[in-house]
Amino acid sequence: MDPKALETEAQSAIAGAENLTELDEARVRYLGRKSELAQALRAVRDRETGMTLNALRDRLEGQLAQRRAELERAELDQRLAGDEVDVTWPGDQFPVGHLHPITQTRRQIEDAFLGLGYEIRDDREVETTELNFDKLAFDEWHPARSPRATFFFDEDHVLRTETSPSQIHALLEREPPIYMVSIGRVYRRDDIDATHYPIFLQFEGLAVDRHITLADLKGTLLYVMRAIFGPERRVRFRTHYFPFTEPSIEPDVSCGICGGAGCRTCRYSGWLEMGGAGMVDPRVFENVGVDPEAWSGFAFGCGIERVAQLHYDFPDIRPLWEGDLRVLTQF
Repeated sequence: MDPKALETEAQSAIAGAENLTELDEARVRYLGRKSELAQALRAVRDRETGMTLNALRDRLEGQLAQRRAELERAELDQRLAGDEVDVTWPGDQFPVGHLHPITQTRRQIEDAFLGLGYEIRDDREVETTELNFDKLAFDEWHPARSPRATFFFDEDHVLRTETSPSQIHALLEREPPIYMVSIGRVYRRDDIDATHYPIFLQFEGLAVDRHITLADLKGTLLYVMRAIFGPERRVRFRTHYFPFTEPSIEPDVSCGICGGAGCRTCRYSGWLEMGGAGMVDPRVFENVGVDPEAWSGFAFGCGIERVAQLHYDFPDIRPLWEGDLRVLTQF
């Protein structure tokens, strides 16, 4: 191999490369593992020849690096010249997020009650059995006390089954009158179906004052439901039983999906249950040291997902928890 002839040929190929692809081909041809120079270096047997060939390799690598820098700079200049941006053109419109339907519904509920003069509070989710059951006058035999219905940590602590313990917190903290709504997550061992989920948000209200009646409760619920669903939705009240209210009622709202004709979501009744309500049982007042002869009050509770389902006419509650953007971005 003639080192001078090889160097002249390699220099010519490097200098003549018009793009990075051609330059890389020249590098492989003259400096690659199978190149003539690499083969000659492997066959070196004397010091002088080795020094000559290594010096040749260093010069060629330097020329390659210099030519690569020139080609990259030229390529960048060409790209910049061809990619001119007219700053007067409107920018790209990127999608902007929005509030989740449940959050939108929660804020509507908060606005409705704030307009009535209620305070909004958010209490702890891990609750004692005393405040979750005992102070609320749950009998020992009540099904909610069963581990089949409630998530127990131990005998004395549970994941709250409803936001009703907030009523006890409020009654223990200060004297009536009290007008408050507690909003937060609650947990139950419910089977997942079109209208139930084991984790859900609930709003729970309490009003305690002098001379409060059942008519005040019905008027409050009617106002809030019409503020959320609109005046065209029908509302009815049914008698029911709850441990901490007497008398107790359940409000229903007409199904907006079928217009009251009956469908799978409303179980073909034309109505969807909203929650529970009633006048505060005197036993609850006695448990927190409030005189039931001097004070009266009402309480109510409802799932926010159920309200969102009714408000937006979801046929199924599960998409509200599944995070599918194809569904959520419609609201």
